[in-house]
Amino acid sequence: MEAQQGTQQLHLALAHKLFLLSHPDIDDIEKVRLRDEVLDAVKAHDMASLYETLAAASVLEMDATVLDSMRRRIDDELKKLDEKIADAEENLGESEVREAHLAKSLLYIQIGDKEKALEQLKTTEGKTVAVGQKMDLVFYTLQLGLFYMDFDLISKSIDKAKNLFEEGGDWERKNRLKVYEGLYCMATRNFKKAANLFLDSISTFTTYELLSYDTFIFYTVLTSIISLDRVSLKQKVVDAPEILTVIGKIPHLSEFLNSLYGCQYKSFFSAFSGLTEQIKLDRYLQPHFRFYMREVRTVVYSQFLESYKSVTMEAMATAFGVSVDFIDLELSRFIAAGKLHCKIDKVAGVLETNRPDAKNALYQATIKQGDFLLNRIQKLSRVIDL
Repeated sequence: MEAQQGTQQLHLALAHKLFLLSHPDIDDIEKVRLRDEVLDAVKAHDMASLYETLAAASVLEMDATVLDSMRRRIDDELKKLDEKIADAEENLGESEVREAHLAKSLLYIQIGDKEKALEQLKTTEGKTVAVGQKMDLVFYTLQLGLFYMDFDLISKSIDKAKNLFEEGGDWERKNRLKVYEGLYCMATRNFKKAANLFLDSISTFTTYELLSYDTFIFYTVLTSIISLDRVSLKQKVVDAPEILTVIGKIPHLSEFLNSLYGCQYKSFFSAFSGLTEQIKLDRYLQPHFRFYMREVRTVVYSQFLESYKSVTMEAMATAFGVSVDFIDLELSRFIAAGKLHCKIDKVAGVLETNRPDAKNALYQATIKQGDFLLNRIQKLSRVIDL
């Protein structure tokens, strides 16, 4: 059940294929191949519970003979494990009892029975003393949560893991937890926290059961671009040796990052359009596709405008390799949403920036809070006078 070094955990690889099967942009021929691969994996690992769920959702065709044979094999395996548990409890030590219960937990995870897996993991935890082993059980729970995209289960498991680390725990598991939490944050649209967690884990990455290192770098770059300021992006991402060794393997990603930092906006848009397909076909990023598209454009437009007090629409359109009408429409939306601090002079065809002054904003906030405080003091003095 446990993923080997460098290989993704079976259920998470399967989850990605199931996601692609339901994706409208995947062609029918590719879906036939994916369906065959899913069915082969389900049969090979006796995933009876998952098979029933997928058949009910019309993802796979129900074959009663296949289901019955899977159930028979599962019943036989459960019988052996129950005998092993009973034997360990009667004749062996606590360690052997725990191992027998863990084997039963892993079987329930393998066959895709979520409720029984969680119940058995809880039983196994009751037989576990070492903090490291308890953490491993939490990682199994997190993998289940990621397979089913059960964010409530993931959140509770991460909190539980952090509490366990207060009792002890090794650095390797702590670093692994950062990747799990980063993936959870990215899947729940907390890109800033995800970027920080991913960047902390770059040099110590060992979480191959979740994702490959290339995919991890892909997520790190995408989340960092919309989360870090320009100086931090240069230090932590653009010049990071760990990222430089991998980024060239991922289509369009190097151009996407370096053209943004190098202010090559036409190249940036070209690379960005190439990356959109990868983002749309990612089960963690796809729900946030439109949001991410807006955030990236906000970053790049803000960076361009920061260099100018005023600039013609034509100059900006030329820099980005688009039409003036497109830039006009784009910027008007972002200005109306409060994402860009500028105004459009349509008659002159000019953009005028009006970046908020940090000192002035602080002064205004102080005045406002001072007025509020004086009003409260006056009300209080009236009460005292009465």
